[in-house]
Amino acid sequence: MNKDKALEELFLSHQPHFDDEDAFMTSLTKRLDAVEFIKQHQEATIRRYKMAVVVAFIAGIISGGIAMAYILSTPMDAPVFTFKSQFFLLQWLGENSRFITVTVISLLMTLGIAALISNIQEVLRMRSIFNVKAKI
Repeated sequence: MNKDKALEELFLSHQPHFDDEDAFMTSLTKRLDAVEFIKQHQEATIRRYKMAVVVAFIAGIISGGIAMAYILSTPMDAPVFTFKSQFFLLQWLGENSRFITVTVISLLMTLGIAALISNIQEVLRMRSIFNVKAKI
């Protein structure tokens, strides 16, 4: 307890003296300008991230829609891809190509939607952290 009082008295008795107020203000202004530049850069980065996410989402929806339309418009008996081989695994892939293609497209669309949601959450989290830091 005595050490805390002694430390408190030491801090209370210390009166800092600034010799060059102009140099201090110049340094402070440079630092504030740097902070403002970083803030503008982060806002621009967040805008670019948002646009990239929207473009990727739209491209994924369009390409997934085209692929699904192609798969659904072709006859059920016609394989999507075939192999001119007698190897059992390649024949099996050719016979089940429609099911494999639809499964892969569905998984990719699901992964794309999950990535979109994750990116949106990340951007919102970055924005909230940035807003909290800007208020301080």
